[in-house]
Amino acid sequence: MRVLITGVLGTIGSALTTLLRNQGITTVGCDLSHSADETAFSIPSHLVQPRYARADVAEFRQLERVWDRFGPFDYVYHCAAEFGRWNGEDFYETLWKTNAIGTKNVIRLQERYHFRLIHFSSSEVYGDWPHTMVESTMDEYAVHQLNDYAMTKWVNELQIRNSRAQYDTQSVIVRLFNTYGPGERYSPYRSVNCRFLYSALHSLPWIVYRGHRRTSTYLADTVRTLANIIDNFRDGETYNIGGSTLHTIEELSDTVLRVTGAPGSLVEYRQSEVLTTRTKLVDVSKAQRDLDHQNTYSLEEGMALTAEWLRQIYQL
Repeated sequence: MRVLITGVLGTIGSALTTLLRNQGITTVGCDLSHSADETAFSIPSHLVQPRYARADVAEFRQLERVWDRFGPFDYVYHCAAEFGRWNGEDFYETLWKTNAIGTKNVIRLQERYHFRLIHFSSSEVYGDWPHTMVESTMDEYAVHQLNDYAMTKWVNELQIRNSRAQYDTQSVIVRLFNTYGPGERYSPYRSVNCRFLYSALHSLPWIVYRGHRRTSTYLADTVRTLANIIDNFRDGETYNIGGSTLHTIEELSDTVLRVTGAPGSLVEYRQSEVLTTRTKLVDVSKAQRDLDHQNTYSLEEGMALTAEWLRQIYQL
């Protein structure tokens, strides 16, 4: 079995690669950066078995030669994407090119080579939906996406549906809900969990927007569920992969204060954030049934482990 992971250098892609390789699965990755273990296309390389290629999914030629060099693949985990609503606002050109055109490029190769696709969507597609988010919601109700990032992820799901109808391609879609954990390096556009922890560890202030509720999924739990898709592949299915315990952003911030020992004076409280879903109450029963999805880390445990990893990475 051969597996390709796009966006392999990202938080989820890198963790998934490690897990699949530990299971004995031949796994190749591609991403935007150069890497020590990458193949060289036009110059000699000292590597006997490279397992990585630099490729921008939005550039069809670059993506196509990954298949020429490493293919065929049985499964492709399409992780590559521009991530996050504010990142999508600030870098909307790259967002639409990477997410919409990049995914279309992957689909075109799927139509040619007939691999099974696992596509990474997002909880953001549920937009302003005020009730429990179940996978069928999008088919039964008109949902208003609240930002460009959410729109691109819904576009991707429609692209995949159209390809299945026209070319009988086989795909599974996963909608991830606030995954966090070791491996997620700080930037202003990362998950709220990562940003709060980084700020606390560096004695920087952070803002808590009141009135928002989320679940948080520890990275190891998410990745284990994703790896289970290979042996439990059900064409056409969509799965929510999220946490089982709903918490407010205020409670998340309080957890950060406890696990880091940072003073509460660093926290500023404001009212609800614009164009942001107030409550993401997720139903993960399908993923539990089909993929043995489990939340084995509490928020406190996961945040403590992530804080320790951040201390080591930033030598604090």
